[in-house]
Amino acid sequence: MMRNSSRGSVDPFIVMDVMEAARQAEDAGRHIIHMEVGQPGTAAPARARDALQSAMRADPLGYTVALGLPALRQRIARLYGEWYDVDLDPARVVVTPGSSGGFILAFTALFDAGDRIALGAPGYPSYRQIMKSLDLVPVEIETRAEARYQMEPSDLAAVDYQGMMVASPANPTGTMLGKEALGALVGAAQERGAAFLSDEIYHGIEYDHKAVSALQISDDVCVINSFSKYFSMTGWRIGWLVLPEANLRQVERLAQNMFICAPHAAQVAALGALDAGDELEANMDVYRANRQLMIDGLPRAGFDRIAPPDGAFYVYADVSHLTQDSRAFARAILDEAGVAVTPGLDFDPARGGGTLRFSYARSTADIVEGLERLRGFMQAQGHIDQ
Repeated sequence: MMRNSSRGSVDPFIVMDVMEAARQAEDAGRHIIHMEVGQPGTAAPARARDALQSAMRADPLGYTVALGLPALRQRIARLYGEWYDVDLDPARVVVTPGSSGGFILAFTALFDAGDRIALGAPGYPSYRQIMKSLDLVPVEIETRAEARYQMEPSDLAAVDYQGMMVASPANPTGTMLGKEALGALVGAAQERGAAFLSDEIYHGIEYDHKAVSALQISDDVCVINSFSKYFSMTGWRIGWLVLPEANLRQVERLAQNMFICAPHAAQVAALGALDAGDELEANMDVYRANRQLMIDGLPRAGFDRIAPPDGAFYVYADVSHLTQDSRAFARAILDEAGVAVTPGLDFDPARGGGTLRFSYARSTADIVEGLERLRGFMQAQGHIDQ
């Protein structure tokens, strides 16, 4: 029997297990409402699909250069001018196979085995699992509800770290950092000589305030982004990094060897998606409506310990007064109500037994139906009155 590496012994991504359980229920003929996965219910924009159709007729879609199609890198750089008034050199943009490929490239390029990276809990679980697989040490900082589950420099005063990873808007909470708060974290990392990484995958999906990019604060940061969320292209596996000039050649060499290039077809589609503003804003109208339904409907269904999200399409609920086993609770909701939700254990191993994440990325009709089913479940469990 072949041996397994210790690096490969990472935890499962629980939401993917929930997706599989939901798929099995659907195969058995049940109608499941999907509130588990952070995936838009919409297709890639029509402009993206049209661009790819044209390219498939005219272009063999072979390898691109490792850093990505020059036209796509230029257009991504232009996005920073449009969204943040940042003048970005396209040479600093690296196209990656999804943000996941970006994490692998950034973590490998910036850190050595044993380096410690500070990140907030609750947070996206694959950060720590990818770090573990690369023999890096995730240092999870238990963030406070009063700080809207974002790290603060005071949390890090006594922590030894060579890197800091921040997400705003965050998964699973949807909370954002303002310019002053984000700047304070960038400053704390740079004073220590630590690399600062900013996951900006949910930028564009904001409600009352525009998200702040770390590039508005400093050029000496690594920004990770993707076409998955705002651009509605999850399965296309296309993302990007923005890096300081001094780190580019290192990342390029790694990209050449690890990936050769991001999928050419997805790069063509991404270029089209960047000019699909009308369609993408129509998607945002759906998220805005769904967000309000969740803010109003979850408390009526008995999930009243929630904070309105600033961005993304998640609500993170404290259910510690109902359960300390969020995985079993989520399974009961799936089995009895036909609603798939994500246990908080994915995002916060220490405290996630008492939390759930609800995604509202799907159609408004699904959100309405899901909230009704949740209310019925909670009534049947005796958690709320009839």
